[in-house]
Amino acid sequence: MRHHLNTIYVTSEDAWLRKDGANIVVEVAGAERGRVPLHMVGGVVCFARPGASPAVMAACAEAGIALSFLTPEGRFLARVEGPRTGNVLLRRTQYRLADDAVRVVPIVRGIVTAKAANQRTVLRRALRDHGERMGGDAKTALEAAEARLANVARRAAEAEGVAILRGIEGEAAHVYFGVFDRMIQGDRAAFSFNGRSRRPPLDRVNALMSFLYALLGHDCRAALEGVGFDPQVGFLHADRPGRASLALDLMEELRPVLADRLALTLINRGQLKARDFKLDEGGAVSLADDGRKAVLVAWQDRKKRELRHPFLGEAMPMGLIPHIQALLLSRHLRGDLDGYPAFIWK
Repeated sequence: MRHHLNTIYVTSEDAWLRKDGANIVVEVAGAERGRVPLHMVGGVVCFARPGASPAVMAACAEAGIALSFLTPEGRFLARVEGPRTGNVLLRRTQYRLADDAVRVVPIVRGIVTAKAANQRTVLRRALRDHGERMGGDAKTALEAAEARLANVARRAAEAEGVAILRGIEGEAAHVYFGVFDRMIQGDRAAFSFNGRSRRPPLDRVNALMSFLYALLGHDCRAALEGVGFDPQVGFLHADRPGRASLALDLMEELRPVLADRLALTLINRGQLKARDFKLDEGGAVSLADDGRKAVLVAWQDRKKRELRHPFLGEAMPMGLIPHIQALLLSRHLRGDLDGYPAFIWK
């Protein structure tokens, strides 16, 4: 059980929540693992399979505590909420902000700045981990791209206007993916990257990245739904039928941290082989069953790794970052925070 801000995150798959007096009690295999008074809780996000007793659900509803259920993999299942959670007010604020070209700029600015800064961190870590083994050209290219992304992040932090920020985000992507292949130190014959290709991915690296982005997208959508947002109405990404634009917004700052870095690790450590992918007759590349299982295991392991949240200053599993960012965004829209603190990886 984790307690961040005033939200309880129950991450043990076998946990069971019950009510004991005025407390929420978390049990695993019949043993009490945590206890917190109801009056100190604003929300509960439960990743457990067993779930919660009707008594604790009723108590949360009566106390206005949003109780969200997700699968252990992070897919949103359901939410129990009382009449005082104010989600309709949060959504109305979200809709009004999305339609306000001026007020939305600070949020988009934070997202784009954090994305460029986090892409730069991926490059810096690649130089730190593999710089001595890289050829001179690769190292020079990464150092130049790292410096350029620093400049892009600075300009994003000063930009006025969503259209300008979208252009800067595109420039950051061009610089970052322009040198992504230089960070690949594993089986070069099987894993080469010549730019992003989607629908369908045309090489193994793109197939891996697309799969990881899909996993991250599910987690971001679940996190937004968990705090009461409409995941289809975004600020950076325009509305489009069937597109979870706000989930895509939230993903932008987290892709380099949670997905790209993992893709490089899986390739460079040889945890994925050429045989873990399959090539369709039309040229599309996708993960084979064994490859998909290996990525899912690595994804879950990575989400358990702890880091210190730069805004809260607390250690937490990486898998909770989308939920914390969604919560911080909701607090900003409710007026509890002056600005949205996008996640910048240190």
